[in-house]
Amino acid sequence: MTNYFYVSPEQLTKDRAEFAQKGIARGRSLVASIYDKGVVMVAENPSASLNKISEVYDRLAFAGVGKYNEFDRLREAGIRWADSTGFTYSREDVDARALANYYAQHLGDMFTEGQKPLEVEILVAQLGNNLRPTKLYRVAYEGTISDEPHFAVLGGDAETIRDRFALTDGALHSLATTLQNAVAALAGPDRVLPAEDIEACILEDRGNRRTFLRLGDDQVKEFLS
Repeated sequence: MTNYFYVSPEQLTKDRAEFAQKGIARGRSLVASIYDKGVVMVAENPSASLNKISEVYDRLAFAGVGKYNEFDRLREAGIRWADSTGFTYSREDVDARALANYYAQHLGDMFTEGQKPLEVEILVAQLGNNLRPTKLYRVAYEGTISDEPHFAVLGGDAETIRDRFALTDGALHSLATTLQNAVAALAGPDRVLPAEDIEACILEDRGNRRTFLRLGDDQVKEFLS
């Protein structure tokens, strides 16, 4: 006869949360912030091909930290959801809040019912227009959605990086100033991040439908100088 060990729901939830938090903490962090013309997302990422930040739709971007293969599957699922929703209804029906809710439901289900929780934390960014405001939504590993008014920090050592970035005056600055502040917050006082280790992307109106732009190393160097 097989004996089963009883684990209380409280202890099971605590163990799952600790497991997910440890996995996320092993990854490098990411800062996303609203600036005077749009949204900039900055991540410490030495890889040139395994991107943490990607375009999802016309005015939407995705960023993830933690276990790469897990948040990349979420990115692909979000793109399929956005394309399907825009095709079935209209492009205006695809917004950041709906996409964040889609991710939150999936992460919540995996946290409570899956064999293990996903070791990821994700961000959905939306560039505003006449119909919608510019928004940042952070979705945690257990499905909790946070509406971040000005900036968001994801990944390991998030509290320390948030405190460093929050030392700025809170006003909307230029892209160059915001990018410099984000890189300084990620690096800390004891090291310097080279441009080759920085992944930076923006959402900004540039006269056409697509607003997402990935900054190259030379562009990042120019902004940081």
